[in-house]
Amino acid sequence: MKLIIGLTGNIATGKSTISNMFQAKYQIPVIDADIVSREVVEPGEQALEEIVATFGEDILLENGTLNRKKLGAIIFQDQNKREKLNAIVHPAVRNKMLSKKEELLRQGNQTIVMDIPLLFENNLTYLVEKTIVVYASEHIQLQRLMERNQLSEKEARDRMNSQMAIDEKRDLADEVIDNSGSMEQSEKQLKNILINWELIE
Repeated sequence: MKLIIGLTGNIATGKSTISNMFQAKYQIPVIDADIVSREVVEPGEQALEEIVATFGEDILLENGTLNRKKLGAIIFQDQNKREKLNAIVHPAVRNKMLSKKEELLRQGNQTIVMDIPLLFENNLTYLVEKTIVVYASEHIQLQRLMERNQLSEKEARDRMNSQMAIDEKRDLADEVIDNSGSMEQSEKQLKNILINWELIE
């Protein structure tokens, strides 16, 4: 059965863990929006030129690559600037993801996962046929994010608040994987979803 799956979650819910399971355990290819979003802002890419035109030369490092930390500090504080950045990056990411999907289909892949953090926020569900949300409670998200990125509670909350609440996403999804427990528990949930969707036996 051919199926395009949209995988989403919030920062520090453990989405990449599930993404890795798709690839390592089930050999289902994953197109990761975060990776693609780094590719489209590499030197020579049109999106980077537009970002520099909008935010100025000082968001570049000396070698001409994007200073993510500096840009992040600007946009996490200011919704207007965040929207300007998104208007440049998101269409570029979307187009590159679609061309990667077409290439995987040409290679004979039947099932493809599109790992898109802002799947619901940016109304991108039309790109996929089924959706899975990787869920963890806000308390666990906050703890993981502070530890993983060495952030203060305020910095972690700023990043969390820039996304749709995880409970809202859970309500919108076709399926939910609760990633608050062990990896084995998460893997069992993923396996059950794939069986229900008749993608594995």
